[in-house]
Amino acid sequence: MPILDMRSMYKSFGAVNALINVDFSVEKGEIHALLGENGAGKSTLMNVLSGVVPIENGNIMFDGKTYPHPNIRQMENAGIAFVHQERNVINDLMVYENIFLHRELTKGLLLNKKAMIEHTRELFDQLGVEIDPMKMVSTLKTSEKQLLEICRALDIDAKLFILDEPTTALCGEEINHLFSILRRLKEQDKSFIFISHKMQEIFDISDRYTVLRNGETISTGYIKDVTPHQITLDMVGKQYVDDDNYAPRELGDVALRLRGFTGQDFDNVDLDIKKGEIVAFTGLTGCGASELMQAMFGVLPVLGGTMEINGKAVKGGILGSMRRGVAMLPTNRKENSVVPDMNILENTYIAEHSISKKSQFISMKKEVERYDGFVDMLQIRSETPLNPIGSLSGGNQQKIFLARWLNIGADILLFDNPTQGVDVGAKMEIYRLILKFASEGKTVIINTLEIPEIKKVSDRCVVFFAGKIIKIFDRNEIDDHSVMLYSTNAVNTQEVSAL
Repeated sequence: MPILDMRSMYKSFGAVNALINVDFSVEKGEIHALLGENGAGKSTLMNVLSGVVPIENGNIMFDGKTYPHPNIRQMENAGIAFVHQERNVINDLMVYENIFLHRELTKGLLLNKKAMIEHTRELFDQLGVEIDPMKMVSTLKTSEKQLLEICRALDIDAKLFILDEPTTALCGEEINHLFSILRRLKEQDKSFIFISHKMQEIFDISDRYTVLRNGETISTGYIKDVTPHQITLDMVGKQYVDDDNYAPRELGDVALRLRGFTGQDFDNVDLDIKKGEIVAFTGLTGCGASELMQAMFGVLPVLGGTMEINGKAVKGGILGSMRRGVAMLPTNRKENSVVPDMNILENTYIAEHSISKKSQFISMKKEVERYDGFVDMLQIRSETPLNPIGSLSGGNQQKIFLARWLNIGADILLFDNPTQGVDVGAKMEIYRLILKFASEGKTVIINTLEIPEIKKVSDRCVVFFAGKIIKIFDRNEIDDHSVMLYSTNAVNTQEVSAL
């Protein structure tokens, strides 16, 4: 008997049918991959299961008990833990305080801080996790925040873990550590729903799979019985072609110049990037590439050196960068891109409204017309632009933020992990767009841990280690083995500066 059995699940939002007669089950001690493009119904199904979204029709049985109208508290108490793609931790609390949030240990009328710290340390030791219980969560790496969430779920004796894109911001070593923990917990009869768009990881860690498309169950079975190509065909519903649209192009003058550029976690960076060039930053998590990108956009302070755009120094933080034509798509959209109190249309145009010197009167008619153009260009799936931004799936939110910057005509595009949480079809579209931007003379910098992504679009690959540029590869030199050797500093090399 499966630990989870969902039958004939229906859910609609207005005229949109999000789930249509979906069947889904998970066995005890199983890692089950839930797959589908953005908007396929994965998030809706999991939100129904976790009690976030009210059930419309269908039957849910978990651990031998039926739940006709599940709510969040009920499903948490039953043993279901949802580890979201965007970390669901409190940055302003310490690690141990996050573990014991809403269930603090007391000694008389006072909090038993010592007992909570010791218990947290024992919990981490059991899983081989090295995190100081007294550390502020805001200082943790993304991978550590994720492990914190998993440990918190374990401490409340969760039986089923929903892992939504758990590896998007992790490097190879961190992914291997996470998977070793999952396998260890699986041996203890813990079950997992693994939501991912990365085929290699799906086939490495999963036992079974289920594919949703347009709110319907398309296929389900054992991973060992299918190929990545078969699953991709089920996901997209048409012949899938992994196009290679890269074409050499004539580059212009230097658009971006860094000299002695120094800041948080990066030091003395010298780099020239030309108009129409696509440059990929990469390295292990914490190598300094993401922090460099944030400093270039004005998010983090610059501690030394200069940045020039078209020969002119850039100052003035984020607004100064934006006015110089710099745009940034950050890796953590929940904290740095989403404005939850604004609707989709307002989220699309907030950058323009921030820097525009035109009249403060807004023409919604014109904005909707332009928005419809972005919907066609980026294949955004939304019922109406007046819906809350939270009504969109993660991948469609990412497309809205891309439209936000395209709208202001930025010439230098900084994309920090641009395909995070995006399905295979949308990834191909983003790659085509990046190449299109470059062909139009825009300068594109992407920061990614995925070497296949680098090979697909970039003219050069800049490898970082410990905050410094350790190697720059031309396109014809890029391969998985060489990039990884330099990313881990496994070769003896001298720091290389850009030509």
